[in-house]
Amino acid sequence: MQSLPELTCDAFKQNINHHIKTASPIVVRGLVDHWPAVLQAKTSQAGFVDLMTRQATSKPLTAFSIAAEHEGRIFYNDRFDGFNFSRVQLTLQAALAQFDALAQQTLPDNLYIGSTNVDHWLPEFGKANVLNIDLPNPTVSLWMSNHSVVAPHFDFPGNLACVVSGTRQFTLFPPDQLPNLYIGPLDLTPAGQPISLVDLKHPDLKRFPRFKIAEATGFTALLGPGDAIVIPSMWWHQVEAIGGLNTLINYWFQDPANAHHHGPPLAALQHAMLAFKDLEPKQKQAWQALLDYYVFNQDPAQFDHIPQAARGILNPINQRLGQTIRSTIRRLLR
Repeated sequence: MQSLPELTCDAFKQNINHHIKTASPIVVRGLVDHWPAVLQAKTSQAGFVDLMTRQATSKPLTAFSIAAEHEGRIFYNDRFDGFNFSRVQLTLQAALAQFDALAQQTLPDNLYIGSTNVDHWLPEFGKANVLNIDLPNPTVSLWMSNHSVVAPHFDFPGNLACVVSGTRQFTLFPPDQLPNLYIGPLDLTPAGQPISLVDLKHPDLKRFPRFKIAEATGFTALLGPGDAIVIPSMWWHQVEAIGGLNTLINYWFQDPANAHHHGPPLAALQHAMLAFKDLEPKQKQAWQALLDYYVFNQDPAQFDHIPQAARGILNPINQRLGQTIRSTIRRLLR
């Protein structure tokens, strides 16, 4: 594993657009050191818990409860027909109290709160803790646990993740390492995204021999309160929250042109499997050529022979055209 490149906060801000659009991940030290929540977390965990409790709403949320024996790893059960955690409903205030109680235990169970909308559950947090960076169409989420290991997975949006309290270990792999990460089911996943089945702490190289190739291309970084990391779209990443009370605020961002009217690519992948996976090899080759021509290697000039007004979905997709395509897909699926 290699260490991720790092920037100071000032160096990052001098060329933000470049760094959030780059195809490579990067660590930004001290990006949110100025946040009151970070300053409180560095001073006193009890004070931080009190601050978060006062800002939290009373709306219930869903958390994962993981038995201590699993060491925080969010994963499948032994039969691969379910998972090694249970889902629990509680308020954020109750979760914070539970984190405090777990901290008093020698071998505590683990509680994990993932992808919780900050505006809904911590509406005052964003007002007091300002990022001071313009990101395209950001979605702001809270992640909190005492100890947790989220297996390597990818996200479609770009990701700026900021550590508020505790320590986070990030392990990243480039998108082209898909064949070497031994990805699990697409339709049975712990939290929506397909995950690697390799335990990065104890990789079974007899079962997963190609993981050695992925490991040689991987990057790792240890972040503390105030630090941030930029994870580009489609990069595989594992996130481990190490001990104590760990809090992360992340900002998913997308290019404005793609934010609202384009469909979720993972849904398109599943539809493509339905349509193409079991075709005869020659048919697959023909459809692959069509997909390359119309989607992956499209050159707008190749449609010059069609009048502009007649190009339909060959035109750049805007909101109106996106709605038309969705309606057509719904009709065809019926």
